Amino acid sequence: MPNLTITSEPDAPQAEVRAIGDGLDAFNNGVLGDPGYSPVRLFLRDGDGAIAGGLVAEIYLEWMYVRILWIADAHRGQGHGAALMRRAEDEARGHGCRAVWLDTFTFQAPELYRKLGYREFGRLDDYPPGHARHFFVKSLATEPGSLG
Repeated sequence: MPNLTITSEPDAPQAEVRAIGDGLDAFNNGVLGDPGYSPVRLFLRDGDGAIAGGLVAEIYLEWMYVRILWIADAHRGQGHGAALMRRAEDEARGHGCRAVWLDTFTFQAPELYRKLGYREFGRLDDYPPGHARHFFVKSLATEPGSLG
């Protein structure tokens, strides 16, 4: 057995952190083949081109994961979040995705996702303390109930 040690390195160089992700990607690709990774970056801009919100997502293995949806305070409650989500879903369909998933906190936008047809499939209560983290999914398939 090789002499291996475990070290804690919170400030490790990004190249070394990337090496871990690259190793996992190589393993996954060996099992699954090309995962079809594609970034999705949508921006909400004002008349001067300044960023007023946006959406960051990744397409991987025929699913889209919405990592970030943010709207500046001055522009919230005007339908921009829903518009960004619909645009992201269109992008996902264009890439052949079967579904979209995401997570959000109780103090963020769980009701928005419910209104858009997302179904809660998991929840971590008291994370962070006094709140919960919600996990949502929405099928993009035309057959009803294809993801339960």
